[in-house]
This record gives sequence, structure tokens and C-alpha cells, in this order.
Amino acid sequence: MGKKVKWSWTSALIGAASAAAATAVFLARPKDPTFDIVSIGLTSFKLHPPVLDAELLLTVHVTNPNVAPAHYPSATVSILYGGSPLGTADVAAGSQPPRSCRLLRLPARLDGLELARRHAGRFFADVARREMVLDAEVDVAGVARVLWWDHRFRVHVESHVTVDPVFLDVIEQENRSELEVFLA
Repeated sequence: MGKKVKWSWTSALIGAASAAAATAVFLARPKDPTFDIVSIGLTSFKLHPPVLDAELLLTVHVTNPNVAPAHYPSATVSILYGGSPLGTADVAAGSQPPRSCRLLRLPARLDGLELARRHAGRFFADVARREMVLDAEVDVAGVARVLWWDHRFRVHVESHVTVDPVFLDVIEQENRSELEVFLA
């Protein structure tokens, strides 16, 4: 009928080690970080006749769900209104510990001349409706260290944010991030 199979501790240990390694690789696979704009604060107005530039402070909640810390250089966020560049925000160089959350405060500048030249009618209509739609994009590149190996990565973030232009409240937002890890 059946042959008697001889039990092998070596085979059992190799099988258990393989299962543990596969589980570790599955749990440690790179995951996309999350970004949420918590608040927008007005810090100053600068008059450049005939227009007014605004300086803002964006507070962004960042979550690193990965098992490796991330180190990144400074980057610039492009802020768009109606598909045209309206301003920028600066991301300072830094690092994010593994499986952690952090609040980043990003100084931003909006160009009043650009707003007045291309979007004056639309802007006043948005103020009357108290809903202004802004888009933002940034590419952040950096290094994640896993054990003794450094892995380069790039995160592309796109945000679609509806704000109240009078009180600068965030009404609605949709953020999408895409992580790319370079193994070579």
C-alpha cells in the first residue's frame, strides 16, 4: 500500500526557515506612504503693486508604513490653480522613522501676479462660492536603509484639495502617492 516515509529534521528546518523568510519578505514589502493636509495658515501678505503675494504655512500629516526609515533631501511642491502654476511650498530635508507619523510644516508662497493675470475672474467666482480647488505635485527621492543595504526610492505625490479661500479651511482632499523602490 504505502511506503513508510522517514522523517527528516533537516527538511523540516529548511521548510520552516523558508516559510519564515517568505513571511518576512511579504510583511516587509514597500508600501506607499500617506499624506494629508491638516491645515493651511496665512503667515503674511506682501504687496507688490498692483498685486498681493500670500505666504502660507501648510501642515501636512505624513505616515511611513514601512519597516525601514526614510531619509530624503529637500524638495519643492508645485501648487497649481486651474492647471497653471500658482506657487510653491518647500519640503526641508529630513528623515522619517519606520512605521511612524509626523507633522510637516511647509512654508508656501502664492504668486498674486499669476493669479491676477490668468485667473482673476475664476478666483472671484471661487471666493463668492467659498470653494477653491488647488492641485499640488511633488517628487521626493531618498534612501531607505534595510539592515546594511541602502535602497533608493522615489515617491510621487499628487493632491487635489478644495479649500475655503476666505477662512483657508480644507473642505475636501484627495491625495495619491506612488512609491518606486530601486533595488540596484
